[in-house]
Amino acid sequence: MRRVAMLVLSLALVVPAWAHADDSLVRFDGGIGVHPVAGVSGVGVIDANGNNVFPDVVRNDFVRGGVRVPPGGRPWVIARLRADVETDGRISVDGRGLLLAGGNNLGRNGGQSVRAVLFCGNDRFQTDPPVALEANGDFRIDDVLMPVAPTVLAFPPDPCENAVLLIVSAGGNWFAAGIEKLED
Repeated sequence: MRRVAMLVLSLALVVPAWAHADDSLVRFDGGIGVHPVAGVSGVGVIDANGNNVFPDVVRNDFVRGGVRVPPGGRPWVIARLRADVETDGRISVDGRGLLLAGGNNLGRNGGQSVRAVLFCGNDRFQTDPPVALEANGDFRIDDVLMPVAPTVLAFPPDPCENAVLLIVSAGGNWFAAGIEKLED
């Protein structure tokens, strides 16, 4: 009888894990910090006296085409990023070491708060409210993704095509991007 009870208890612990695994929509393992400058072109602006006033034109590192999510104003690094998104829109993000990588506040969190933004193709979802970065740049988000206009879907589509996860400031500038974990 004791063996049967142990078997039932073991199954009770394992079956919910199997059921939960089937609800996974997309996962991210690893992160990339933002470098706000995508490039510099040699096209200058000449003033009335023939002086090259702006010798270079800086192109910012915008992502997602028509939505054009702007980068943070300084480079940012992230030591680790893991995120799991479920088919019902639940998201769990564990970020470590999201810190400024340049300027006078190098190695600090810049007093920022962040949220997660998930793109599935052209559909955009985000968490709210933003969470404050700890002094060492760590953060944790456990929330439900909400659609952002013009999306009319209540949940991210399954499958989530061309998935992109951004960690953005309360003001909407992206600081880090997740690396999608592709199934083996």
